[in-house]
Amino acid sequence: MSDAVSVLGGAAFSGAIEVADAGLCGMVTLRGDLSDPKLAAAVKSAVGLTMPAARGIKEGTKGAVAWMSPDELLLMVPHETADACVARLDKALAGSHFLAVNVSDARAVFTLTGAGCREVLAKGAPVDLSAAGLPIGEIRRTRLGQIAVAFWAGSETEMRVICFRSVGAHVYSWLCNAAQKGTLPGFL
Repeated sequence: MSDAVSVLGGAAFSGAIEVADAGLCGMVTLRGDLSDPKLAAAVKSAVGLTMPAARGIKEGTKGAVAWMSPDELLLMVPHETADACVARLDKALAGSHFLAVNVSDARAVFTLTGAGCREVLAKGAPVDLSAAGLPIGEIRRTRLGQIAVAFWAGSETEMRVICFRSVGAHVYSWLCNAAQKGTLPGFL
């Protein structure tokens, strides 16, 4: 069996902001009735966090949980624990109508660092990227240059971007191009 590797093996770019392959991240898609207390208890057990509000993301020491749609969450855990997380969810939710799948190796994650993160993403995402339009603690599923992505601000100077692994190299190139020195207009 081969060793898992991130989409770009830790590539990093320094321009108006820093763009970096975030490395391996365990990701579990969990679909079900988000109002079910049994599902909420399973999420709390898996990542130590309560359910996020609509479009919310919560991050903690054991991982993160993001609201992706009215019946879908994304749990983020250490890569090596994703299969065990799915097994725990399967056991905790037995008898319920749900789906838990390890999607870690189908995704790429990038970290954007610097004061212009929002402006870089605004070049290609049709959403309000101001602090009021995308506050810290909210995740957005959208398009970036016509590619499906999700992103959130971890702080005023750091954002995370998730995309399908198959387009990871293209998204990275797009981000690096959008982050060239001297290209940020200073609107956000």
